[in-house]
Amino acid sequence: MDLWIQDGLHGTEGEILSFLLVGQSNMAGRGDLTPENALRAPDCLMLRMGRWQLMSEPVNVDRAVMAGMGPRSGACLAAGFAASFPKEGRKVGLIPCADGGTTIAQWQPGEVLFDHAVMQAKLAARTSQLTAILWHQGESDCLAPEQLEAYPEGFLRTMEGFREQLGPLPIVVGELGCPENGFTGTPAELIREFNRRLPGLAARLPDCRVASAEGLTCRGDGLHFDTPSLRTFGRRYLDACLELLAARR
Repeated sequence: MDLWIQDGLHGTEGEILSFLLVGQSNMAGRGDLTPENALRAPDCLMLRMGRWQLMSEPVNVDRAVMAGMGPRSGACLAAGFAASFPKEGRKVGLIPCADGGTTIAQWQPGEVLFDHAVMQAKLAARTSQLTAILWHQGESDCLAPEQLEAYPEGFLRTMEGFREQLGPLPIVVGELGCPENGFTGTPAELIREFNRRLPGLAARLPDCRVASAEGLTCRGDGLHFDTPSLRTFGRRYLDACLELLAARR
């Protein structure tokens, strides 16, 4: 009997380069989606139930984080990243593991979110080449000065933990949305200080780059990037990732 389910175990031709998506809601993506702006591409895949399916948004299905709200996943930066990646006959696979509203403490090795991401990445590695980690997180750790001060060591433990489990993957981290562009859901002075410190924090890890959020705008809720900004952000993540990959050749 012919198989009609097309996934990474049946009928996918060519090498798959896979990317782990981790962090909170701006990695999951909250951009408004329409039939016209949703990204699809025959050479882009996403992991579902440990197998590959053609990419379609929302890529990273997320939970509600406030009472009375439904899941709000929508357009995401990773879809633009994948669609623009220079594939050269290969496919790009996204491993969605971001979870809205989460803190760096919830991403520590041994915690559920960390272990889930590692498990999903290892499943993906059966049928793909793990290539990089894409991380966007920090809004939930910019609510008080003491959170900001504790963030660096937590971030480093998380990234070092991922590399211990998955190998020395390149890492791209994104800046938080700037208050002057509508990101008013967290204290402005803490967001600015977080972004100011981020390059120095990334420099403490080998093969880690920062994607700039300069000029990117909010969708109107004070917290999340709008769809056009997510497309731009995805290309900035891509540029940083390609620099890291080129340096390894």
